[in-house]
Formats: sequence, C-alpha cells, structure tokens
Amino acid sequence: MTLLKPAYEMAVSLVFPRRCPVCDRPVRPYGRLICDECRSSVGYVHGATCYKCGKPLEDETAEYCTDCARSSHIYDRGISLFEYRSVSDSIYRFKYRGRREYADWYGEEMARHLGGAIMAVKPDLLVPVPIHDSKRRIRGYNQASLIAHRLSARLGIPVSDDIIKRVKRTTPLKDLTPSERNIILRGAFKLSVNDVKLKSIMVIDDIYNTGATIDAVAEPFARCGVKHIYFATLAIGRGV
Repeated sequence: MTLLKPAYEMAVSLVFPRRCPVCDRPVRPYGRLICDECRSSVGYVHGATCYKCGKPLEDETAEYCTDCARSSHIYDRGISLFEYRSVSDSIYRFKYRGRREYADWYGEEMARHLGGAIMAVKPDLLVPVPIHDSKRRIRGYNQASLIAHRLSARLGIPVSDDIIKRVKRTTPLKDLTPSERNIILRGAFKLSVNDVKLKSIMVIDDIYNTGATIDAVAEPFARCGVKHIYFATLAIGRGV
C-alpha cells in the first residue's frame, strides 16, 4: 500500500491537476505549489506596520493604524502575510470555489515568513476561527482550519478545531461598520470546554479587517484566564 500511494496520488493529479493559487491554472512546472512566474504577483506585508494589528501604514511615523488608535482590542498583537488586494481573488476562490489545495502554499508561506514571529510568542495552541455548522455543510470545509493545520505541520504547534465553536450564524460582515460588526458578533463564539489550561494562543484566520472577529473569538478565552492572545492571518488591508 505504501508503494501504491505515490502512484495513486500522481494519477489523481493528472486528472485533477493542482491549481496555482494566483492564476488558477494548472501549476507549472509540475510538482510545485505555485507557478514560478506568479510568485512576483503577490504583495507581502512589509515596511511600517501598526504596532497592534500589523496593518501596513501609509505614515511610517505612526505607531497605530486609524482603527487601533481609536479603539481597543482584546487580543495582544497580530501579524499577516499578504496585503489583501494582491490576493483577494485567490482567497475568494479558496473560500467559495473549493480550491482547498491553495492551503498548502498559504501554510508554507506563512511558516516561511511569519513562523519566526509566531514561535517567538510561544503559543500553546493554534486556534482557527470557526465557521457555523450550516456554512460548513454548504462549503464542506473551514478555510481557517486548512491554513492552521498546514501551519501546525510546519511549526510543530498543536491545533484544535473543537475548543471553540461558532454558535451564532451572522450575516456577511463586509458591508458593516466596525461598531455594527462588534454588535452582531457578540456571543457568536462559545468555548466547548469548561477548563482552559492555556497561557497563550494564536488565532488563525484568512483575512483581518477591523479585528471584530478576532476579538469575538478572543473574548471567551480571555474570560477563562488565557493571558496572551495573538493572531496570524493570511491577508490584511491597509491602514493609515
């Protein structure tokens, strides 16, 4: 069976070739996770970033982005890999078009570029932001969980899909104001265990916008005594 597995995987890949997370065509050269020519098409977060959420800043002398300067967050700090605009189409296909294989490259790049920062804060657990069961049934998977498991495999940090649940189904957040997001997400997440013996966690998600979702996930952990809550996301918007 061990000998047959590589042959089976090769046969499957010929019928259903791996798609490039940037151009969505079959990856060339064969065996890679992304087309060589597509690597330069994505924009990594670099330069001055918000001390709290990690958003790229237009004003390099600023300490915080506008959002973090006028509001407080439950989490400690966050980091992200890509600038959202450069990978928005890729993430859309990943979430809504069944491109699960993108997670392999996403996880590898997050480990390569953010792994040092993640390991430095010594999280006890990676916690992917959960989706509601009804959405999981439709989509078939949780995109944050796919990323978290790839990251866990690279960094050796445990991951849990069950420690927290999304118990409230919410409307799409993209057109809501920050205050509206906070209201609609209130009570959306609930811990599935009574005793959380963790000192530090790293919340994993695909996109960071205003931080309302990360805070909503962080709140029950903080209430149960988790001292340090960080996040790492695949992409983030820009701040000022």
